[in-house]
Amino acid sequence: MRYKGGNMKELNNYNPVNEQEEKDIALIKEFVKRNDDAYERFNLAAHVTSSAIVVNEYMDKVLFAHHNIYGSYGWVGGHNDGDTDCLKVAIKEAIEETGIRNIRPVSNDIIGVDVIHVTNHKKNGVYVPDHLHLNVTYCLLASEDEVPKPREGENSDVKWFPIDSVLEVVSEERMKTVYEKLFNKVRNLKAKKV
Repeated sequence: MRYKGGNMKELNNYNPVNEQEEKDIALIKEFVKRNDDAYERFNLAAHVTSSAIVVNEYMDKVLFAHHNIYGSYGWVGGHNDGDTDCLKVAIKEAIEETGIRNIRPVSNDIIGVDVIHVTNHKKNGVYVPDHLHLNVTYCLLASEDEVPKPREGENSDVKWFPIDSVLEVVSEERMKTVYEKLFNKVRNLKAKKV
């Protein structure tokens, strides 16, 4: 199946914040162009994924899940599994992984682009080799009035953390730089709302 580029228009309109994002966007575009199965997890080398930084209405807290595979708190998101609508996938994954039903975008725009190395692991008893997640991230809004709940088998906890101190509970050192970049984007979005 040949994809029509999915979020390539969004990536073309996205303004990278640094050299890392410039290089990662170029890699993602080229990979999607050359691989019919770029949006499918059965491409064992790399595949497009969609993630979300979920914030409260004041945009001073983030909803992070404790992921079983990584043993760390982090963003929510997942595999596109053939869907080229990355925002739709990010919302779907956020709902599934947090148990919160009312989640909507702060903006329809991508807030971050990252190529992330995923170390080999077992999922549901099946070996998954090292591969790359070609990830796009969105900022989503959820109400603190809804009680989050973990997704059995995927994460063991979901809770709100102050955006300024959440990195203290992140044990994946390599992800801290990614999250800090995204939190700065959230702070910029917050400043525009005020």
